[in-house]
Amino acid sequence: MRITDIEVIPLRIPQHNVHIADGIQDDVIVRVHTDEGITGIGEADSSPMVVKAVVEAWPSWPRCRGLRDILIGEDPFNVEMLWEKMRFGTMWLGRNGVAQQAIAAVDIALWDIVGKATGKPVHALLGAAFRDRIRVYASTLFTEDPGEMTEVGQRYVSRGFTAVKFGWGPMGRSLAGDVKLVETARRAVGENVDLLIDAGCPFKSREAIQRVHAFVPYHPFWFEEALEGDDVEGYRQLSRAAGDIRIATGEQESALPAFEKLITEGEVDIIQPDIARAGGPTECRRIAAMAQRHHRLCIFHAWKSGILVAATLHMAAIVPDIPFVEYTVSESPLRRELVHSTFELKDGIATIPQGPGLGVELNEEILNRYRMDK
Repeated sequence: MRITDIEVIPLRIPQHNVHIADGIQDDVIVRVHTDEGITGIGEADSSPMVVKAVVEAWPSWPRCRGLRDILIGEDPFNVEMLWEKMRFGTMWLGRNGVAQQAIAAVDIALWDIVGKATGKPVHALLGAAFRDRIRVYASTLFTEDPGEMTEVGQRYVSRGFTAVKFGWGPMGRSLAGDVKLVETARRAVGENVDLLIDAGCPFKSREAIQRVHAFVPYHPFWFEEALEGDDVEGYRQLSRAAGDIRIATGEQESALPAFEKLITEGEVDIIQPDIARAGGPTECRRIAAMAQRHHRLCIFHAWKSGILVAATLHMAAIVPDIPFVEYTVSESPLRRELVHSTFELKDGIATIPQGPGLGVELNEEILNRYRMDK
C-alpha cells in the first residue's frame, strides 16, 4: 500500500464569531488517500488555512518541505517512521507550533488507515486497552448571565454528567467577578459533581494565586490554564501555592519537551495535550508515558469535531491512570454533525470505539456544506 495524495479541507460555519472561545466554529480536515482505496481521516486544532499551507508547501530543501511532498509514495503502515520523516522535513517550519499541529492531523489519518486495513481499532494498534469505556466531562463556557450559566450546568447534570467544566468568557476581569463565576458554577452543578475551572490564561502568577485561594470554598477539581503556557516559573509558584486544588495546563503546547518542562519545572499536577495539536497519537502516546514516569496525570484536551473525540477516546483506552477526558458540548454543526460515530454516550460515560480505525466516517453532506475551498 502506498500514499497517493493528502487532501486538506478547510471548514467554517457562516455564523462564525471570532470573539468567543469556541474553536469548532471552523476546522481543517485531512484525508490521506492510498492506492488500495483506503482513506484515513484526521483533523488539526489550528488555523485551517495555515495547516493547509504546511501540508501543501513545495519543498525548499530537506528540512523545509510540505507534508504532502514528504509522504507521497510512502507506505502508511510505517506510521512512526513517517512521523519522524515529517518532524525532520518540517524542522524549519517551527518545532512547537503549526507544523506539529499539521503533523497531528496526518498522524491521526495514518493510524485510521492502518486500523481500517487490518480491521482493528486504533487503541489496539497502539498496544493497550485498559478500559472499554471512560467518564467524560461536559466542557462549556462561562457567560455573562448567571441565570444562563445555572441553566447550562443543571442541564448537563440532568443528562448524567458527573463532571462539568466552565471556562474562558468573562473570567479575568476582577477577583470578585471571578469568584462569582465559580460560585455560580458550583451552585449550578451541585456538590456531588466534579467542577473544573478553565481560566483561559488571563493572569500573571500573583493574580492566579489570589484566585486559587479564593476558589477554595467551591473545591474545584482543577484550576486550568491560569497562565500563558511558557510562564513556567509562574506555574511553579502557583502549583506550590495551590494547596488541594490541582493545577492543570498544556493545551497551548505541541511538543513533548514543553510538557516535560511544565511538570519538572512548573510542577503542575496535570498536563493536557490535545491530540489534534500535539503530534497526533504517535507523539501523545510518548507524552502520556512521560507523565506517568513523573507520576503526573495526563488528561487530554479536546475541543473539535467527532474525529478528535474518537481519537481522544482511543488514547484514553491506552493510558493506565486517567479519570476522564474532555467532551465538548458546543452546538456547532461541525461538532454535532460532521461525522458518523460508533461510540455511545450515556450518563457521562463514553464507550471506546471498537470498529476499524478511528470508528468514525465523514458526513459528506455536512463536509461539502461548510468547506471553504469550493
